[in-house]
Amino acid sequence: MALDIKICGLKTPETIAAALDGGASHIGFIFFAKSPRYLAPELAGDLRLAARGQADAVAVTVDADNAFLDEIVLAMSPDMLQLHGRETPERVAAIRARYSLPVMKAFSVSEAGDLDRIAAYRDVADRFLLDAKPPKGSELPGGNGVTFDWRILTALDADIDYMLSGGLNAANIGEALQLANPPGIDISSGVESAPGVKDVGLIRDFFGAVQEAQSTSAA
Repeated sequence: MALDIKICGLKTPETIAAALDGGASHIGFIFFAKSPRYLAPELAGDLRLAARGQADAVAVTVDADNAFLDEIVLAMSPDMLQLHGRETPERVAAIRARYSLPVMKAFSVSEAGDLDRIAAYRDVADRFLLDAKPPKGSELPGGNGVTFDWRILTALDADIDYMLSGGLNAANIGEALQLANPPGIDISSGVESAPGVKDVGLIRDFFGAVQEAQSTSAA
């Protein structure tokens, strides 16, 4: 099964092109005002056109209300909604029904017990994103450049579809793939030259490291 790769927090045509050239299966746009990766829905709508037929465009929100979700869906026609806040199972189900779109629910992880929360969402979320718990004082639920112990993910049921996130970069992706063997990976700060500034070279380096890790594993 092919590894899904999501490059998140994209803001320019050049970095989107680099993600698509590398083989990204998903590209993510951030709609959280406190994030340096925030993008207006209208601009995301223009940028996501390049991905049609190549990669799924994901709208990333944090406890967004229906009015803002309506605006996002209308402006960019996402292929998937990612909920990165404290959304309850009921809220996830309601959003999924309202927009008839697949939903990826994100969880902050630092220890094995954090994975127990997945159970309540298994019937309402299409996929999960397992991200490192933010550092104390951070206002961002993701994109903080920190990792967690990837080995705890081996205890997950084999039918749980998820993306691994949190602190991934070209230097550590090989270890992450070896230890967790995730069905998907998500990277944001690991391909940035500054907070919110994606770097074409770092994106290319990341895809190169993924390919090298996969080749080594297959050998």
